[in-house]
Amino acid sequence: MSQPLLLNLRDLACGYQGQSVVQHLNLHLNAGDIGCLLGSSGCGKTTTLRAIAGFEPVHQGEIQLAGEVISRAGFTLAPEKRRIGMVFQDYALFPHLSVADNIAFGIRKHPNKDRVIEELLELVNLKDLGKRFPHELSGGQQQRVALARALAPEPQLLLLDEPFSNLDGELRRKLSHEVRDILKSRGTSAILVTHDQEEAFAVSDHVGVFKEGRLEQWDTPYNLYHEPLTPFVASFIGQGYFIRGQLLSPESVQTELGVLRGNRAYNWPTGGAVDVLLRPDDIVYAPDSPLKARIIGKTFLGASTLYRLQLPTGSQLESIFPSHVDHAPGTDVGIRVAAEHLVMFQGSGSTAAQIPHGESGVRRFSNAH
Repeated sequence: MSQPLLLNLRDLACGYQGQSVVQHLNLHLNAGDIGCLLGSSGCGKTTTLRAIAGFEPVHQGEIQLAGEVISRAGFTLAPEKRRIGMVFQDYALFPHLSVADNIAFGIRKHPNKDRVIEELLELVNLKDLGKRFPHELSGGQQQRVALARALAPEPQLLLLDEPFSNLDGELRRKLSHEVRDILKSRGTSAILVTHDQEEAFAVSDHVGVFKEGRLEQWDTPYNLYHEPLTPFVASFIGQGYFIRGQLLSPESVQTELGVLRGNRAYNWPTGGAVDVLLRPDDIVYAPDSPLKARIIGKTFLGASTLYRLQLPTGSQLESIFPSHVDHAPGTDVGIRVAAEHLVMFQGSGSTAAQIPHGESGVRRFSNAH
């Protein structure tokens, strides 16, 4: 059963000093869900978060929380009246207060304050650290305190602004999973801002990909990877490449990898140029395949190995093979394309169509965002 709508942004424009950084933004979040605003620096994701919090005015459109308009042009409900919690990048803990007193800051008049503090300390795995001060804690522990403090007043919505960016890689991964578990256990709705895809996918039910102040796609992590709506989303999410092709029918395309067929129809003119999205997991090891490629590089990933492959045409691809089959660089291997969800874009103006005649029909990209 779907949950009721909690947050609704309708045709939103917001920014600084009269300049709109974000334009025509529409998205919604259901109660109990975790959303993420994902994009590179300066794309508008933090501006959007600050507008939801009430820190920035809205130039156009409106923001609704639980059916109530909390921002529109000319009106901004004060942040303290929004029942919205905030977890900042730098934790923003009070250095002169103990862990327990930091958590209690927003619930000082709560009749069961001590019980709430005790429950939250246990929830964030800091049960015996209530009397310590922030400087006596690690970065991960400080972030847990900040999370507990934000959860204490039981906000309708929790906002997290790059909450793990000050932590090292392994701790980031661990804490991102922990935070998701904590929010889900309490049924707390949240919006996370990050530039890290792994973090976004680990925490969120829905992710919005931003580009230059506009929302390109608001969708599940699975759909963003397998069903991107624009070439930008296709290239921003995950690793992969566009390969140039010619549409033979609504379901098939001729490429230098042969004729590829998918389970979706494209009602474009046959014979037209198209760009086909392929991921490393779309190219699979097939010893008996007539299609061969030469291994020119490899990266061992543990359970799998990422191979860099060169086709007889000179084009280069990437493919993930199971790691128990080990191939040396210089070896020719059989491959085939296993892409049921064949994602294509019309060639005019897209990435691969910009490759000059006579050069490779493959344009690679990676998730270095």
